[in-house]
Amino acid sequence: MGKEGKECVGNYVKVDGKIYPCTVSLAMDLIGGKWKAVILYHLKDAEKRFSELRKEIPMVTEMTLSLQLKQLEKDGLITRKVYGEKPPIKVIYEMTDFGKTFIPALEAITNWGNQVVSEKGQFVSEN
Repeated sequence: MGKEGKECVGNYVKVDGKIYPCTVSLAMDLIGGKWKAVILYHLKDAEKRFSELRKEIPMVTEMTLSLQLKQLEKDGLITRKVYGEKPPIKVIYEMTDFGKTFIPALEAITNWGNQVVSEKGQFVSEN
C-alpha cells in the first residue's frame, strides 16, 4: 500500500501528543489560517528579518505576524535566531529542514491560486 489513504487506517492520528481526526487536519493545524502559508512562502528562498516580512506582507498586522511566527517556530517549521544583546537586536527567521518539506505543497498551492485568478479573477494593485 502506498502513502495514499494512510489517514484512513485508524480513527485518528497523533503527533507530538496532539490527536487529530485525519492527516489533513494535522496539516491544516500546522500551516492553516490566513497567514502561516504566506509567511512560509516568503521564507522559502531565504531567511528574513521581521521588518522584511512586514514589508513583503503589508496586509498583516505586526501583532498577527508576531503570533504566527511564534506558532510556526513552536511547531518546528521555522527557526528564530537573535543576534545582539541589547536593542536594536537583529532577529532572523528561517525555514527549518522540516519546514522545507512543505515547499512542494506550497508551490502547488501557489500554482493553484494563480490558476484560480487567471480563470475567475484578475491580479490588481492595492487600493
